[in-house]
Amino acid sequence: MVLASIVVFVVSLLIGGLGIYFGAKVVVDVEDYTYAIGTALIGGLLWAIIEFFVPLVGGLLAFFAYLWIINRRYPGGWIEAILIALVAWLAVTVVFVLLAILLPGINSGLSAFGVPA
Repeated sequence: MVLASIVVFVVSLLIGGLGIYFGAKVVVDVEDYTYAIGTALIGGLLWAIIEFFVPLVGGLLAFFAYLWIINRRYPGGWIEAILIALVAWLAVTVVFVLLAILLPGINSGLSAFGVPA
């Protein structure tokens, strides 16, 4: 069971990193998948910590923190960070739709670590 959880986390992180990679490629022309995975990991951990410690407004605060991480790690400003996050979300959505089509038994509750649903 622990191994399955680790595998799900790693796959989720890789998909989240892929989304951020596509967002960064499209918006600011940065192509570094490893850097995108790091961004997804930092953003996802920050999101989880904020939601844990600030439960009432944690989601909104966590979203701004997530955008701040993208803004700090990629060139451009807040608009570019928002666009990277939007493209990342779209890319992850496409990946999950394709997975659902190719693997009909896949759990529809999947999420990508580091890209808010």
